[in-house]
Amino acid sequence: MKVNDLNGCPIEITDLKEAIKIARRYKEYRHEDKNFSEFDKRQNAYWSDMYEKLTAIKEQLSNTLKL
Repeated sequence: MKVNDLNGCPIEITDLKEAIKIARRYKEYRHEDKNFSEFDKRQNAYWSDMYEKLTAIKEQLSNTLKL
């Protein structure tokens, strides 16, 4: 399956469970050096968006399987 990232680029997802785990982990990363705070904000926005999209797909798939 493919997901468009925050920049509109298509990302191929081959393992949804693992992709969700990675996105969850990455959205929490921060540099100790505060000089990276703007970069960290952009990265957080990217990974939070990806996490939301992936979990929405998982929920949609779960609902489809229940029918």
